[in-house]
Amino acid sequence: MREENRRGIDIVSEPGFTAGLESLDLDQLRDRREMCSDLDIELSYYRRLLHGRMDLLAFEMRRRAGEETESIIDALPRILAEGAYTKGGPSQRAVPIEVPELPAKGRRLVDRALDDDYLMRLPSLTDEELQEAQVFISEVEVDVSQQRRRVHSALDRIQAELARRYGADPSSGEADA
Repeated sequence: MREENRRGIDIVSEPGFTAGLESLDLDQLRDRREMCSDLDIELSYYRRLLHGRMDLLAFEMRRRAGEETESIIDALPRILAEGAYTKGGPSQRAVPIEVPELPAKGRRLVDRALDDDYLMRLPSLTDEELQEAQVFISEVEVDVSQQRRRVHSALDRIQAELARRYGADPSSGEADA
């Protein structure tokens, strides 16, 4: 359990999370690395879901403008396969096949952006509501991306400290192999 039931991103974002890494023992460093890795998987998953929603909203806006003739349901496989928000092609990272263990849905913005009845409501949204949803989901994606950058920054610092220690004592890294 995370300390005091706090969100992992709040813990990792604190300056103290990566301060004094050289004074932590290897198990503490590995625990922090694991926390960062778990958060990265969680945030990456959220980003993929948000990008899917952004692609669906963009399609619906094009459909309403007469640029698309298929229904959103008929076009769904194509929309999700093309992924307009995927930059530079497929990710070079291994993508987990299983859904990561996610925190319970709550009041976070990402929870609202990933509301389960999203597809059912899409056809009934007015054009204005559609644009508002697009702006909202884009803002949430920016927030999740910023959180992910903070996690990567912390992870890079932890990895650098682990690498420094392994370089000084190669036998200390045997448990990580």
